[in-house]
Amino acid sequence: MIHVLAADPTLADFGKDPLWITIIKAVLLFVFLMLGILFGVWFERKLIARMQNRYGPNRAGTFGLLQSVADGIKMGLKEDLFPRTVDKVLYLMAPVIMVIPAFLAFSIIPMGPMVNLFGVETPLQLVDLPVAVLFMLAMGAISVYGVVLAGWSSRSPYALLGGLRSAAQVVSYEIAMGLSFVGVFLFAGTLSTSEIVAAQEPTWFAVLLIPSFLIYVICMFGEAARIPFDLPEGEGELVGGFQTEYSSSLKFAVIMMGEYLHTFVASGIAVTLFLGGWRAPWPISMWDGANEGWLPFLWFFIKFVLTFCFIVWVRASLPRVRYDQLMALGWKVLIPLNLAWILLVAAVRTVMYVYGGRFEGDIYVVAGIGVAILFGAIAIWLRFDTVNQRRREARKAEVEAEFEELSNEPTAGGFPVPPLDLPHYHGVQHKEIPSGTN
Repeated sequence: MIHVLAADPTLADFGKDPLWITIIKAVLLFVFLMLGILFGVWFERKLIARMQNRYGPNRAGTFGLLQSVADGIKMGLKEDLFPRTVDKVLYLMAPVIMVIPAFLAFSIIPMGPMVNLFGVETPLQLVDLPVAVLFMLAMGAISVYGVVLAGWSSRSPYALLGGLRSAAQVVSYEIAMGLSFVGVFLFAGTLSTSEIVAAQEPTWFAVLLIPSFLIYVICMFGEAARIPFDLPEGEGELVGGFQTEYSSSLKFAVIMMGEYLHTFVASGIAVTLFLGGWRAPWPISMWDGANEGWLPFLWFFIKFVLTFCFIVWVRASLPRVRYDQLMALGWKVLIPLNLAWILLVAAVRTVMYVYGGRFEGDIYVVAGIGVAILFGAIAIWLRFDTVNQRRREARKAEVEAEFEELSNEPTAGGFPVPPLDLPHYHGVQHKEIPSGTN
């Protein structure tokens, strides 16, 4: 049985706030996200610049802090162009559809316990639901409509291909992401985000469910379309992907806002489901007052920023993958691994339930054995994967045959010698020259 402190909010604590408190919390959340976007753009450019041994923004304001404001003003004052052939209604609606679900998804993220806000005891979270995590997944699925409509309504082949890529990518990685949450649900016994945070009081799920956490981290990049999985806007082959026909105006600013909001949602979900939420890390958690009052918001914010730093670090370190590699990773690796891990976690939880919780003290041993079994199964599968092995052997034989064929060609002075049956150019009917000859 999980011990829940009196300060921990539960589902019963939601829906009791006065209307004006709810409005204040919604406004504070909106301000937090908007300021996060401004500083997030600046921070990402600054961090990548330092990783690449350059300065980054350093002209607009102290340390370049006003650079994001200057960029926003510039995009707001630019001429708002409409390509002649676009579907104007959907062309305008698409950026909005990308942004609004991201705001709604962040509303279920718990940022602290019960706090005193203007004399009212209220949880530091806008709303919670019995199926809060499913609500987040639904909002992520709706937001992809914005990308698809942006590509389709632009009437451009590059934009259309970007939209189709996004649809296939989100479908693939949402399945793997949803499966990575199943282990969390089995251990927490709930889909409520506030109660999942309460269930991580003894140990974070990132420690107990390491495979689920690692799979979610990979899916996080695919869901938010961040490098190395930013295939919907691959400028190398699609110019700009789904946003090719959106000029650098307010519409483009809204699209950029949606991208950062989805990154924030992915970071917030990682902190909530796997990194203990607003709970203080060890050894700070040994202090009795570490998880009371407004102080837990600091722990949440630190974890949130560090997760965002990791996303930026990956962007600065890894190249973009090919589209076939992206799809193969999602369908052939992540989903099978998820299914095997879910079976193992379900078996462990069943044993713990049948024996009346007597294995609760040995939970680390059980988790370690489970991880060892999973990685052992992966190693065996890779060792005896005969299909891929046959493919590798066939490819090796092809390469060796090509090399042997090239090495047997007659040469003179290091250059290929023309074949003896070349046609004569006067008085003789021409023959077809074999391909590959000079």
